[in-house]
Order: sequence, then structure tokens, then C-alpha cells
Amino acid sequence: MVIGSYAGSGVESERALFRREYSLFFVEGETKPDTVGEPYLLERPGATCGVLLVHGLMAAPEEVREWAGDLFARGYTVYAPRMAGHGTSSADLSGRNAVDWIASVDRGYAILKSRCERIVAAGFSTGGAVVLNRVIENPEAFVAVVSVSAPLQFRKFSARLAAVVDLWNRVISTLGVARLRKEFVHNEADNPHINYSRCPVHAIVQIQRLMREVYRGLSSVSIPALVVHAKDDPKIDVQSGRDIHRRIGSSEKRYCEIDFDQHGIVRGRVAGRVFSAVGKFLQQFAPTGRPTRERAL
Repeated sequence: MVIGSYAGSGVESERALFRREYSLFFVEGETKPDTVGEPYLLERPGATCGVLLVHGLMAAPEEVREWAGDLFARGYTVYAPRMAGHGTSSADLSGRNAVDWIASVDRGYAILKSRCERIVAAGFSTGGAVVLNRVIENPEAFVAVVSVSAPLQFRKFSARLAAVVDLWNRVISTLGVARLRKEFVHNEADNPHINYSRCPVHAIVQIQRLMREVYRGLSSVSIPALVVHAKDDPKIDVQSGRDIHRRIGSSEKRYCEIDFDQHGIVRGRVAGRVFSAVGKFLQQFAPTGRPTRERAL
């Protein structure tokens, strides 16, 4: 899929799409406030470099807001798209796939490219997987890539059974026995005010398929790349980060392992260490000026 095919997209159209889907899939007690899911642009007029910043699975743009703020303070224009099925409800997410997530991110690229000459792809968790995919598929579109906690290897046994359960669900659906479906598993959310408490089994299968494709293509990545992972991540094995870094073909690649025991490392007290590593990497490989005028949309 070519990123440029979404050149007509805009921030307001993305917000309008979110509002429609928020209303359609709203679930009392599960759906978060609309400010959590709404995509946002932090724009520095005149900035030549922008960062396309993508959130993780069962999350929303709010998840990467602290990171976006840090990048903005460093002089970058930042756009945080909302991947399809996020910021609404787990029922919405259960009907989406990786192609839908990629399309959301591609529209975000078009929004950012209309404002900046150079684009950095950056993402957390599943967002990291998606931006790696876009770099592999569109090697000329980005000047650098940052992947934080991308899910190459899940630690939970239930995740390894996802493909079997997903197949079972599809067979049961064809037989018309909906009550026997196991469509969701419990999610131990790092940020319960942002994340869904239920994870669609189908979504896990989509991530696994996407990461297999990403892994096969990593050797073709030639732009500067930074890979970050928490040493004792309880959800995604740290070997994921090590393997992604090892596999990337770029001669300018960096790896940063954070001594921390949670998956969510782009918010809270640990986030500063991540932001510092990212900032140093971007200063070297994707520098930007600091315009005098600035505005947040």
C-alpha cells in the first residue's frame, strides 16, 4: 500500500471520523472520554521535520501524549493518529484488522507530509510494529524510525493460543453457536483510564501476522533506526527488541534497553529515560530547527 494515496486527508476529517465511530460504538462503562481517543496535531509552523507518533493496541492517541509533548518541545511538529478500532470500544476493535490500522497511519502520514519535508516514523508497542511495516513498504517516505516495545514475542501463554481460539470462533460462527465463542480475553491495563479492559482475540492474531511480515522485511530497512525495550517487560519479551535491532539492515541503528518491569514505558516516571534516548537519536539523525511561532491544534 502506497502512503501517498491518502493525500487528501486532513485533521478535521480524522476528528469527524472519530466522532462518528465514537458515537456508533460507545459502550457505557467501557468507552473512555472522547479526549482520550481523538487524534491530535502539535504544529510548529516552519518546522522542516515532523514525527508520526503511533499508539499501541487497545489504547488511543492519549497514550503517547507525554511523548508528543516532549518531541514538540524539542522542535518537532507531531501528529498522533488514531488507529481504527481504538478510542471507542473493544467491540469496535474486534471487527478491525492490521490493514485498517495501517490505513489510519497512512492518512496520518499525509497530514504530516503536507506540513513537513521530512518525516520520522515512531510508535509504541503495536504502533511500533505498524511504523516498522510502513518503513519497510515505503523506504523513501521516512528519514528515521523509532520502535518502542514492538511485540515480536508475547510472554503470556494465552497470546500464543490466540490463533487457535480465533479459528475456533470462526468455525463456531459458521455453525451459528455464538454462545461458545471466546472473543475476548482480559487485559491487565497499564493505563486503565486509556486502555480497554478486554482484548479481542482476533486483534492478537492480527498483530502476530503483522509482526511476522515485519520480521521478514527488517533486513531491508536502511534508514537510521532506534529500538527501545524494557528489560523486564511482563507482556512483550525483551528478546523482541533485541531481535528487531539485530535484524534491521541499517548501518545506523541503535538499541536502548530500559531497566524497568512494566510494558508501558512512554508514560509516567520511566518515560523520561525513553524520551531522552529518542531525543539524542533524533538530534543526530533527524534534527529540526526551533521556530519562534508555535501552536497546538
